[in-house]
Amino acid sequence: MLKKDDIRLGLILGFLAPIAGIFGYYFWKFRLFSLNEFFQVLNMQKSLLSGIISVALVANAILFTIYINQHKDQTAKGIFITTCLYAVVTLLFKWFL
Repeated sequence: MLKKDDIRLGLILGFLAPIAGIFGYYFWKFRLFSLNEFFQVLNMQKSLLSGIISVALVANAILFTIYINQHKDQTAKGIFITTCLYAVVTLLFKWFL
């Protein structure tokens, strides 16, 4: 893990981890589809989006736990802020799109 305790590092990690989680979910459940088809399905069925992002945010929960246990509180704070932003954006997508 990175040794630095910085809120900006947490924001970056918190932004990238769910993206990696989405791709991990794609390879786990949708590997028979192309990546383009996967995103088309997400675009057509908005109800899948909130579920997939919820699963992807598990990556943030893992990172958050690791950094809290290492007493890297500033980095954990950045990860938590990004997780909250993802949650708000997901809810907005679900309610308004």
